[in-house]
Amino acid sequence: MAERLTLELVTPYKRVLSAEVDEVTVPGSMGELGVLPGHTPLLTTLKIGELSYRDGGETYHVAVNWGYLEVEEDRVNVLVETAEPADQIDLERARAALGRAEEALKKLSPEDKDYRIMEAALERALIRIQVAGKKVR
Repeated sequence: MAERLTLELVTPYKRVLSAEVDEVTVPGSMGELGVLPGHTPLLTTLKIGELSYRDGGETYHVAVNWGYLEVEEDRVNVLVETAEPADQIDLERARAALGRAEEALKKLSPEDKDYRIMEAALERALIRIQVAGKKVR
């Protein structure tokens, strides 16, 4: 059994991260999921949320937007629509997106076809703001 994990974080546009890490925590569709070396093989879906990983004594945070997680032989592959490390999030842009989503939701009813789209936009903005506030620890 390896003592570390190989983490690959990929979007349709680029490889965001490729690193050897000690631990990975992801926002699974059924709840938060932690992965350590020696984890059982797994394939699952991810929801909008915060991915974090620990390397030595430091923890890093990334805002992710829907995707998949595959764990096999101490290799963790994360494929998501978008991924923004905490230090790369434009906080003002995230706050503006939050405001737009809140205003749109005030004008829509839950039966409206755009309601769920705006709910997801609101959730993404909130996660981005939350993650942007976290520095490497």
